[in-house]
Amino acid sequence: MSEETRILGIETSCDETAAAVVENGRQIISSVVASQAALHAQYGGVFPEVASRRHIETIYPVVSSALTQAHVGIRSIDAIAVTRGPGLAGSLVVGVNMAKGLALASGVPLLGINHLEAHLYSTWLQTDVSEPGFPLLGLIVSGGHTELILMREHLTYERLGGTLDDAAGEAFDKIARLLGLGYPGGPAIQVAAEGGDPKAFPFPRSWLEETWDFSFSGLKTAVLRQVRRHQPELEAGVEIPRPGLPIADLAASFQAAVVDVLVGKTIKAAEDYGAEEILVAGGVSANRSLRQTFAEKSTVGVRFPPLALCTDNAAMIAAVGHQRYLSGQRDALDFDVLPTWPLTE
Repeated sequence: MSEETRILGIETSCDETAAAVVENGRQIISSVVASQAALHAQYGGVFPEVASRRHIETIYPVVSSALTQAHVGIRSIDAIAVTRGPGLAGSLVVGVNMAKGLALASGVPLLGINHLEAHLYSTWLQTDVSEPGFPLLGLIVSGGHTELILMREHLTYERLGGTLDDAAGEAFDKIARLLGLGYPGGPAIQVAAEGGDPKAFPFPRSWLEETWDFSFSGLKTAVLRQVRRHQPELEAGVEIPRPGLPIADLAASFQAAVVDVLVGKTIKAAEDYGAEEILVAGGVSANRSLRQTFAEKSTVGVRFPPLALCTDNAAMIAAVGHQRYLSGQRDALDFDVLPTWPLTE
């Protein structure tokens, strides 16, 4: 079978409605993302019911725009790849139903894609460099996931470890809310940390020795205690008064603690498993300090997605779709969404 493909990707796992056309698993022909970040900022996080309703409003124009920008019709597509899970059930249903309708009307094959493997394949969407070489050690860091994955070849995954509590991105969101920095927390913490001292507060690093797992609950508690020390009014539930709170130092010290553990454990796993390269993907992979620390400390090559592809997008769904299509995967039109679908069983 020829390796030349043109895949339409559709992504609605959380609060981005996205569609993209990708050729041969690497070349983005079009990519359209309708973000709901501003809509959910008032809630301090994603409101599932609101997210699914907005997907219904935007899914058709987003998919139509992606096809129009790529100058292709649906029957010129080799396959339709859509996020089946994990994600918010109501949001997933919107994208899957759109994909099923297109597949039924056109006869184009349908492929259900795992959102987590798509994040890993976002690192393939760079045509100015060679493809990653196996074996690969993948670090997925997003709002809902923090996982270390070993890839020995395409579409094969071994989960080495993951978070025991909050994902890294979730911890960023919660600390940003605590410091009054808004949502989403990752970019807000990064900006606040630029003016702070990462050594101002000796926050704990949870190494969980002899495992590849992560935990950020103790770190969150340590930040909360420092905030309460500076702002005792918080104990009574009073909103944190901003004057006097060393937000920059708190943000920088928190960020440094998260980055140290993510980088340290990932590099150690890559060395122990003989990985040729490290792939870092997911929303937190956009963090500047994380990228700089990997560059400074890793003796193994490290790849990140382009910044525009760190957060949820459909190009990464199509990139996996390319590999799934070549492997012979073809899904029936009656599959259900899988909100808690793990990457490995």
